[in-house]
Amino acid sequence: MSTSIARACANIALVKYWGKRDARLNLPAAGSLSLTLDALVTTTQVTFDAGLAGDELVLDGAPATPGELARTSAFLDLVRAAARMTARARVVSRNEFPTASGLASSASGYAALAVAAVAAAGATLSARQLSILARRGSGSAARSVFGGFVRMHAGAPARNSEDGLDDDSRAFAEPLASPLTERVRMVIAVIGGGAPKAHGSRDAMDHTAATSPLYRAWLDLVPHDLAAAEVALAAGDLEQLGAIAEANAFAMHASALAARPAVVYWQPATLAALAAVRALRAAGTPAWATMDAGPHVKVLTTAGHAGAVAAALRAVAGVTDVSIAAAGGPAAVVHEGRLS
Repeated sequence: MSTSIARACANIALVKYWGKRDARLNLPAAGSLSLTLDALVTTTQVTFDAGLAGDELVLDGAPATPGELARTSAFLDLVRAAARMTARARVVSRNEFPTASGLASSASGYAALAVAAVAAAGATLSARQLSILARRGSGSAARSVFGGFVRMHAGAPARNSEDGLDDDSRAFAEPLASPLTERVRMVIAVIGGGAPKAHGSRDAMDHTAATSPLYRAWLDLVPHDLAAAEVALAAGDLEQLGAIAEANAFAMHASALAARPAVVYWQPATLAALAAVRALRAAGTPAWATMDAGPHVKVLTTAGHAGAVAAALRAVAGVTDVSIAAAGGPAAVVHEGRLS
């Protein structure tokens, strides 16, 4: 038996990933830009064992559902194909934050799974190849392979390029250097106790793409926001980056709200938390909100102001937990070896 344990941090997109152009390969419809966070951690152990009749998955201390196991097994098939092996695997994964509630647990989960499975299988992949592999499990997982600020490239259809790469090889993430990396913080306000959300991200984005009259406008907006965000990152301009992130998040949710029927993630406490962020900013505190496919509010700010932002959010009725995150590091193996 061969085993490996890997650790990965979830990331929160500042320019959002919302929609796919190819569901089978998990190719995003547009690029994205994110910040990997040290407070949102997944640890995953993968053990390949020739004696297993099938793959096994334990998630947060409980056996996985049949759907979760099937998705993980299909992902492991990609690793087995790359390593030219057939052994089944036992996977034990734990999130140090609420699962499937809108805090990007699939990003850290599949990044950790990719890194642990590749190491346990004895395969060697470059960072870009790991990002592409992780993306096959979850689109946002491609970004959690890296630390700090990360840019995801959607890639262009192969027929439009002469570089010899296939479509799958063009959709990958890469880290972006920025003067903001060390001083930025994200305050995470969990709403409703971190309960699983009513609309899964995959189904919700597919439904939005199929039925929302605002979805096309959303896709047209993303390249402009990406370009402006990269300029802000390079210049160390947190105010500009925060303004882009907040507007982009509202645009994503607007497209979901316009779907038929609407995809509604916001709760009353969500609106109250957003109002608190605006009040902070009006009083001179650098604070900009962003939200993913869930009710929780994340606030981009500085290390020096994070405590004040956290205190303001703790005072909001319906906010059940608040944490402060700095930029997290890349996904990495923390143990590997053979079990007797």
